[in-house]
This record gives sequence, C-alpha cells and structure tokens, in this order.
Amino acid sequence: MDRPPEFVRIPYEDTSLPGYLYRAADDGTGSARPLVIHHGGIDSTLEEGWFFVAAAALARGYDCLCFEGPGQGSVLRDQGLVFRPDWERVVTPVVDYALDLPGVDPDRVVLMGTSLGGLLAVRAAAFEHRLAGCVAHDAVWQLGDVVALPPFVLEWVEQGCDDFADPVMWGIAAQQTFTRWLLRQALWTFGATTPSRLLRILPAFGLSEVIGRVRCPVLVLDAEEDLFFAGLEHAKKVYTGLNAPKTLHVFTADEGGGAHCHSGAMHLFHDRLFSWLDRTLGGERPMAA
Repeated sequence: MDRPPEFVRIPYEDTSLPGYLYRAADDGTGSARPLVIHHGGIDSTLEEGWFFVAAAALARGYDCLCFEGPGQGSVLRDQGLVFRPDWERVVTPVVDYALDLPGVDPDRVVLMGTSLGGLLAVRAAAFEHRLAGCVAHDAVWQLGDVVALPPFVLEWVEQGCDDFADPVMWGIAAQQTFTRWLLRQALWTFGATTPSRLLRILPAFGLSEVIGRVRCPVLVLDAEEDLFFAGLEHAKKVYTGLNAPKTLHVFTADEGGGAHCHSGAMHLFHDRLFSWLDRTLGGERPMAA
C-alpha cells in the first residue's frame, strides 16, 4: 500500500458512519477510477475490509471505501444502532458521499456486502440505482431460514408462547458453543431482548419482495461447505429471483474456497471478483497501484 487509508465520517441521518477510504496510486493521467464500496455482516469490523477487498482493489487500480453501518462495529458499540432491514437507507448516504469524492468515476461505483452483508447489499441495490454493480459475498435469501430449531419451538413462537420457547432455545445454546455465540451476537446486533423476539425480527431481512427491483449487474457468490448456509440454496434463490444481469459462482472445497466467504482461498476469490468487475464495468483493467 503506497499510502495509508483515510479515516472518514460519512453523514448518516443525525449522526455519521465510520469508514476507511483507500486510494490507488495516481497513474498521472487524471482519469477517474472505479470505486468499490464494502460493508460486512453480523460480526464484522471496519478493519477486515482491508483483507476482504481493499488490498486487492488497490493492487488492481481500484479505489475502495469500507464502512460500518448499524449493527456493526463501533456504530453498534458507541452509538447503539442495531441492524435495520431497509439497508438502502444506509447505503444511499454512503453513495452520496462517494460520488462527491474527487477522482471517483460516478459510472463505476460498485457495492459489495460480505456474509449477512450479501443480503443487505442486494436489498440496497433494489432501491439505489446509481450502482454499476453489486456483489453478494456470499448470497443470502432470507435470514430467518438460517435458524435451525425444532418445529415445535417455531410453532410456540408463532403462537406467542415465549415462556415455553425461550427456555428451550437457551437450553440448546447452552449445549452448543457456536449456537450460543450466534444467539448472543444476534440478540445484541438486532436489538432483541429474548430469542423469541429475535425470531420475529429476522423475517424482515429478506429479498423476496424487492429482488425484482434490482437493475444493476449482480455477482452472486456461494460456498460449497458454508457453515451457515450449506444446503439452503440461498445463492440459487437469489440468482433465480434476479431480473438484472447476473452471474453465479460457487466456490468448492477442492479448490480451497468452500468455507464461508472463501477465507481459505482469498487469492482465488479476488481473481474471480475482479475479473467480473473488469468485465462488468467495461474497458481495460485500471492501472495497478
């Protein structure tokens, strides 16, 4: 990296969102550069954007703006803002900010969301039509589908029998470390006080009612052995629901990319990501930093 990132505050409603702006080296031509806007998911931090996309973007001559939204990082810890399903109201102010940056090509701004961010980014793209592309890394169709509970527990929640459902869910969490972490993390980030209330919040985070409004090209990514989504066909549902130009790519275990968000094959992921971006945005690859 030739220069350190610039820490920025992005205006958002009556407060602001933190971000890091990474600038590729100036090629001396004065040409505007493409920009990747990135946000994470349910347990993301601002800094991890460097590893997921920013470092690879700079190496390929792209600028990158990583930010934290409600439910994430310091926005959750310091401001107490939790996830909201209408993520377009988060992304639109970020796009406003990005388009005012000098050197950014307004026709080559792409949004990328990681993990739960794959759902949120596609949701935002259904309403924010200034985007030249969207990357679902990885794709999520309906957040409520991720919850694996005995059917009778879900029936209790539907019937409002929280006094029965909550102790069972806490009991399951007490026996499973991963489930216990995920439950506590979700209660915090979604602003729910009990497991039952959390289950009533999650269905609002879905794409079925809005995905037909997406206009920009979308790269739909999937992982063969994803610990959250394997067997649920989230990526297939997102891909099928899109009316916009679309590409589906499934990373496999054999190539090292079968885990959640392809953390075992980052070079391969970056190669396929930026090959798609180069094709989608048109023209030659930007000059490398």
